[in-house]
Amino acid sequence: MPYPEIVLSPSAFPTDGAEALVVAVPDLSGGAPAELADLAPTLDAVGFTGARNAFARVHAPAFADLPLAVVGLGKKADANAVRDAVGTAIRSLTGFQTVGVAVAAEVDDAWRAAAEGAALGGYMFDSYKTDSAEKVAKRRRAARVIVSAPASADDAALAAVRAGAEAVALVKDLVSTPAEWQSPAQLADRAVESTKDLPVEVTVWEEKALADAGFGGLLGVGKGSDRPPRLVRLDYAPAGAERHVALVGKGITFDTGGLSLKPAASMVGMQEDMTGAAEVLAVVRAAAQLELPVRVTGWMCIADNMPSGRAIRPGDVLVMADGTTVEVTNTDAEGRLVLADGLIAASRENPDVIVDVATLTGAMIVALGTRHTGVMGEGDAVDAFLRSADRTGELAWALPLPEHIADELDSRVADMRNANVGNRAGGALFAGLFLQRFIGPRGQGEDAARIPWVHLDIAGSAMSTSSPFGFTDKGPTGASVRALIDFVAAGGEVR
Repeated sequence: MPYPEIVLSPSAFPTDGAEALVVAVPDLSGGAPAELADLAPTLDAVGFTGARNAFARVHAPAFADLPLAVVGLGKKADANAVRDAVGTAIRSLTGFQTVGVAVAAEVDDAWRAAAEGAALGGYMFDSYKTDSAEKVAKRRRAARVIVSAPASADDAALAAVRAGAEAVALVKDLVSTPAEWQSPAQLADRAVESTKDLPVEVTVWEEKALADAGFGGLLGVGKGSDRPPRLVRLDYAPAGAERHVALVGKGITFDTGGLSLKPAASMVGMQEDMTGAAEVLAVVRAAAQLELPVRVTGWMCIADNMPSGRAIRPGDVLVMADGTTVEVTNTDAEGRLVLADGLIAASRENPDVIVDVATLTGAMIVALGTRHTGVMGEGDAVDAFLRSADRTGELAWALPLPEHIADELDSRVADMRNANVGNRAGGALFAGLFLQRFIGPRGQGEDAARIPWVHLDIAGSAMSTSSPFGFTDKGPTGASVRALIDFVAAGGEVR
């Protein structure tokens, strides 16, 4: 998990031990900050205005004669601006092992946002490149970042920054691994290996155990592959925990669409379809590392979706773990089938709140683009997650679960169907309504309300295919991981 080591320094401009210095600067239309006044002519000469994420390298003898990179915070200098700006700088400033970082603006907890931006922006994945050592050294980002911080900066906050960065890095590592080397069994093994030194109990259901337990969604989706499915349960249960958050993640290790085969262009990059399961693993690990006083169970629903003579066909009927029958009308709407089994299993433990996360629908990309996560579910739980997203600077947007389209789930031959083939309207909402059917009751009795639930559709936000921006590179983003850690730390906030 290659992200830089983050250390703190009481120096306003940490140059000791650094090979270069980054300074985040607000909009300069009102003049440069006092501590950078001598640098103003140089900044003006290179056309640096302090616009958000603007980046320039200049010579600055006043700062120990180190190479200096200035990066803009824009007119609204807040924590989000700092996080993005420092991420931009660390991502862009290559070839230095140790870099100092300072923020020349009055921003609450600027050091923490700077540390987060540095840790996130410093990540690189080049495991399969075979360049010369010289080329590698030139493109390498800082391995160590020294962040200017006040004496009040506490170890717990720094530990949270590190845990969040490590969680995001783990997701990016897993999503970047080719499907050839990441079967359902191998991903399950990664879950076991990555939690072995933590107080996390791991249970893995292999094919026979899945059949014995009636997990028809996972088995159905996985039938077409020579690599059988897995269900992984991660349980972090600290003594005295009063709250229980369940996380359920879609883990399709490669998605061809099955017999409803994707076009070639749409199949490229489909190893990313296990991002939801990777995020569940990363968040449970972070909760255990931080010793959060909240019980967290994670469910990784892992399968390949492949075409073969054994694969499920349109028109087949699957029996889910709770006995619900589902007509498969589109084998490329497989994520909701594996999630259904995971949601049933999670509901049986009666947690205080359930969150599922999945690269679920292309319709979400059409609706919200490639940076926002779509959020659906029960009102209070959705609001709680949106607060976590706001606190962590993650982009998320609430969408409805409209009852007036619920009858589109109806099937002539089964209890429900998995897709409304031929109708493109509200595809992401249809998927959300499908999943809602598998959220169990909170307590006993026919009148018991459903367990509070949040559905995160990260189909657009999980992968960046555009030019890098802020701390985000082209490739997997780890979208919503930091928000989920915050959500868990708050115990879900749903009462």
